[in-house]
Amino acid sequence: QVVDARLVSVFDARELELVIAGTAEIDLSDWRSNTEYRGGYHDSHIVIRWFWAAVERFNNEQRLRLLQFVTGTSSIPYEGFASLRGSNGPRRFCVEKWGKITSLPRAHTCFNRLDLPPYPSFSMLYEKMLTAVEETSTFGLE
Repeated sequence: QVVDARLVSVFDARELELVIAGTAEIDLSDWRSNTEYRGGYHDSHIVIRWFWAAVERFNNEQRLRLLQFVTGTSSIPYEGFASLRGSNGPRRFCVEKWGKITSLPRAHTCFNRLDLPPYPSFSMLYEKMLTAVEETSTFGLE
Protein backbone atom coordinates (compact mmCIF):
# COMPACT_ATOMS: atom_id res chain seq x y z
CA GLN A 1 0.00 0.00 0.00
CA VAL A 2 2.90 2.34 0.67
CA VAL A 3 5.05 1.50 -2.36
CA ASP A 4 3.88 0.73 -5.88
CA ALA A 5 4.12 -3.07 -6.29
CA ARG A 6 5.78 -2.65 -9.69
CA LEU A 7 8.75 -0.96 -8.03
CA VAL A 8 9.46 -3.85 -5.66
CA SER A 9 8.47 -6.74 -7.93
CA VAL A 10 12.04 -7.01 -9.21
CA PHE A 11 13.18 -8.23 -5.78
CA ASP A 12 12.74 -11.65 -4.22
CA ALA A 13 11.83 -11.78 -0.50
CA ARG A 14 15.47 -11.96 0.64
CA GLU A 15 16.55 -9.04 -1.51
CA LEU A 16 13.59 -6.92 -0.44
CA GLU A 17 14.35 -7.46 3.23
CA LEU A 18 17.95 -6.36 2.62
CA VAL A 19 16.74 -3.26 0.76
CA ILE A 20 14.35 -2.33 3.57
CA ALA A 21 16.48 -3.28 6.58
CA GLY A 22 19.91 -2.68 5.09
CA THR A 23 22.92 -4.86 5.57
CA ALA A 24 24.90 -5.41 8.71
CA GLU A 25 28.42 -6.68 9.12
CA ILE A 26 28.26 -10.08 10.75
CA ASP A 27 30.53 -10.73 13.72
CA LEU A 28 31.71 -14.28 13.00
CA SER A 29 33.21 -14.84 16.44
CA ASP A 30 29.88 -13.87 18.06
CA TRP A 31 28.01 -16.16 15.65
CA ARG A 32 30.34 -19.07 16.28
CA SER A 33 30.38 -18.69 20.06
CA ASN A 34 26.57 -18.66 20.10
CA THR A 35 26.07 -21.76 17.96
CA GLU A 36 25.15 -25.18 19.27
CA TYR A 37 25.69 -28.55 17.62
CA ARG A 38 23.69 -31.77 17.56
CA GLY A 39 23.76 -35.26 16.11
CA GLY A 40 27.43 -35.85 16.81
CA TYR A 41 28.78 -32.53 15.62
CA HIS A 42 30.87 -30.39 17.96
CA ASP A 43 33.01 -27.30 17.55
CA SER A 44 36.16 -29.25 16.66
CA HIS A 45 34.48 -31.78 14.31
CA ILE A 46 36.07 -31.61 10.85
CA VAL A 47 32.75 -30.88 9.10
CA ILE A 48 32.08 -28.02 11.52
CA ARG A 49 35.59 -26.65 10.99
CA TRP A 50 34.89 -26.76 7.22
CA PHE A 51 31.50 -25.13 7.80
CA TRP A 52 33.08 -22.13 9.56
CA ALA A 53 35.86 -21.97 6.98
CA ALA A 54 33.15 -21.77 4.29
CA VAL A 55 31.29 -19.05 6.20
CA GLU A 56 34.56 -17.11 6.56
CA ARG A 57 35.09 -17.44 2.80
CA PHE A 58 31.59 -16.10 2.06
CA ASN A 59 31.24 -12.38 1.48
CA ASN A 60 28.93 -10.48 3.84
CA GLU A 61 25.92 -10.75 1.50
CA GLN A 62 26.34 -14.54 1.32
CA ARG A 63 26.61 -14.68 5.12
CA LEU A 64 23.37 -12.71 5.39
CA ARG A 65 21.73 -15.10 2.92
CA LEU A 66 22.92 -18.05 5.03
CA LEU A 67 21.49 -16.41 8.12
CA GLN A 68 18.20 -15.84 6.30
CA PHE A 69 18.20 -19.40 4.95
CA VAL A 70 18.51 -20.82 8.46
CA THR A 71 16.59 -18.30 10.59
CA GLY A 72 14.13 -16.76 8.15
CA THR A 73 15.58 -13.27 8.59
CA SER A 74 18.78 -11.54 7.59
CA SER A 75 18.69 -9.17 10.54
CA ILE A 76 20.89 -9.71 13.54
CA PRO A 77 19.47 -8.87 16.96
CA TYR A 78 20.87 -5.68 18.48
CA GLU A 79 22.31 -7.76 21.33
CA GLY A 80 24.02 -10.17 18.90
CA PHE A 81 23.62 -13.84 18.14
CA ALA A 82 23.01 -14.74 21.80
CA SER A 83 19.60 -13.08 21.41
CA LEU A 84 18.38 -14.96 18.33
CA ARG A 85 14.75 -16.00 18.64
CA GLY A 86 12.84 -18.91 17.19
CA SER A 87 9.11 -19.42 16.81
CA ASN A 88 8.60 -19.96 20.53
CA GLY A 89 11.20 -17.77 22.22
CA PRO A 90 14.99 -17.62 22.48
CA ARG A 91 16.65 -20.15 20.19
CA ARG A 92 20.35 -20.31 19.36
CA PHE A 93 21.70 -20.96 15.89
CA CYS A 94 22.14 -24.74 15.58
CA VAL A 95 23.96 -27.06 13.18
CA GLU A 96 22.80 -30.67 13.24
CA LYS A 97 24.26 -33.69 11.47
CA TRP A 98 21.68 -34.97 9.01
CA GLY A 99 21.35 -36.61 5.62
CA LYS A 100 23.48 -38.18 2.95
CA ILE A 101 26.47 -36.56 1.31
CA THR A 102 24.41 -36.19 -1.87
CA SER A 103 21.87 -33.99 -0.06
CA LEU A 104 21.86 -30.23 0.11
CA PRO A 105 21.81 -28.65 3.56
CA ARG A 106 18.27 -27.91 4.73
CA ALA A 107 16.95 -25.40 7.22
CA HIS A 108 14.27 -25.29 9.89
CA THR A 109 13.65 -21.56 10.27
CA CYS A 110 11.33 -21.97 13.28
CA PHE A 111 14.20 -23.56 15.18
CA ASN A 112 17.18 -21.65 13.68
CA ARG A 113 18.58 -25.04 12.71
CA LEU A 114 20.75 -26.01 9.77
CA ASP A 115 20.75 -29.72 8.92
CA LEU A 116 24.21 -30.31 7.49
CA PRO A 117 25.20 -33.63 5.90
CA PRO A 118 28.60 -35.09 6.81
CA TYR A 119 30.34 -34.07 3.59
CA PRO A 120 33.67 -35.82 2.90
CA SER A 121 35.55 -32.70 1.77
CA PHE A 122 35.65 -28.95 2.20
CA SER A 123 35.05 -28.36 -1.50
CA MET A 124 31.87 -30.46 -1.49
CA LEU A 125 30.57 -28.73 1.65
CA TYR A 126 31.34 -25.30 0.22
CA GLU A 127 29.60 -25.99 -3.10
CA LYS A 128 26.52 -27.56 -1.46
CA MET A 129 26.21 -24.69 1.02
CA LEU A 130 26.60 -22.11 -1.72
CA THR A 131 23.92 -23.82 -3.80
CA ALA A 132 21.52 -24.06 -0.85
CA VAL A 133 22.02 -20.44 0.16
CA GLU A 134 22.07 -18.81 -3.27
CA GLU A 135 19.62 -20.95 -5.21
CA THR A 136 16.93 -21.71 -2.67
CA SER A 137 13.86 -19.55 -2.90
CA THR A 138 11.17 -21.82 -1.46
CA PHE A 139 10.64 -23.75 1.74
CA GLY A 140 10.48 -27.52 1.92
CA LEU A 141 7.80 -29.02 4.11
CA GLU A 142 7.91 -32.31 5.91
